[in-house]
Amino acid sequence: MAEGDDRHARAAAAGGKAPAGHAEARERQRRRRSHRAATSAATSAAASAVGPVRRLRIGVISDTHGYLDPSVATLFAGVDHIIHAGDVGDAAVIAALRAIAPLTVVSGNVEPDELSSALPREVEGEVAGVRFLVAHKPKRLLKRLAAGRLAADAGAVAPPDLAVCGHVHVPSALWVDGTLQLNPGTASAPDEEDDGPTVAIVEAELTGLSARFIPLRRRLADDGSPLVTRVR
Repeated sequence: MAEGDDRHARAAAAGGKAPAGHAEARERQRRRRSHRAATSAATSAAASAVGPVRRLRIGVISDTHGYLDPSVATLFAGVDHIIHAGDVGDAAVIAALRAIAPLTVVSGNVEPDELSSALPREVEGEVAGVRFLVAHKPKRLLKRLAAGRLAADAGAVAPPDLAVCGHVHVPSALWVDGTLQLNPGTASAPDEEDDGPTVAIVEAELTGLSARFIPLRRRLADDGSPLVTRVR
């Protein structure tokens, strides 16, 4: 029998099938291709469903003393949460901020009676995994942090990610032992010695928290001088 006829006879005797090893290899390749295609399709579908990753944004404001600059609604548009660190001054300020985003607010030291009795002195909260502590006076806040005692859990060990205070009308941001200690300044600048009014926005990314201060337009009296609404 010729060599070609011999190969044909062996193939016919095997039922026309290739050797078992070759068939198994082809099947493994087919499964890998199918798995890669399925994984790629699932990844594309997930990306389409989730969309681009968005930063967490928290609007931070303090010491409004009854006046909310109209530009705050635009500046805080789209934030996930707002923190007001006290000296609100008027319930209308709270209502306006709540119309923008969920709000955490504490009492200051010069609130009208109806707000002083209704608002907490300090609050511990969390927004999308970012733990925060807010109180009006820096001294009170720093005591809590130094002692490792938080507002709602005196036995807590881990410090908050963000600690917010007001009262001194001076914007500042300082990292201490893994906590961003933030004072947004005064949003109304009611005192003659105040610098310009400011608010802050905190952003949370994979690398951690960052804060930026945003100046507001200072109110002016009829003669063009800075409007002073409180004399101390």
